[in-house]
Amino acid sequence: MPTNITLSRSIAIDAPADAVFAFVADPRNLPRWAPGAAKSVQPSGDDWLLDNGQAEVRITVRTSEEHGTVDLLSPDDPRSGVFTRVLPNGTGSEYQFTLFFPEGTPQDAVDQQLTVIEQELATVRTLCEA
Repeated sequence: MPTNITLSRSIAIDAPADAVFAFVADPRNLPRWAPGAAKSVQPSGDDWLLDNGQAEVRITVRTSEEHGTVDLLSPDDPRSGVFTRVLPNGTGSEYQFTLFFPEGTPQDAVDQQLTVIEQELATVRTLCEA
């Protein structure tokens, strides 16, 4: 039985799934669509260092082009992170985004993150449709 709060959102994008996947699978694009999480990105061995303006955060990027998955994970706990997927949808695509919060996370924190996620998804759509 799940013990975490689950937050999932998706957005339709008028761009081919392979193009959307290529964009979101490249961590160097994070500052373009998720500037709150990454003002800059640097490779660090097999991981990436995100500088959010307040601290550096190390992430592992796990991708599967075959399955359309792009997961941004904690190197210390691969169950913790952001899980995304790009699906073909007609001639376009659907970008799905799932995030888990520990049980007991205040609702206002979840709501604030939801607002950020919706802005990020809209930015991905704008950039991929350009």
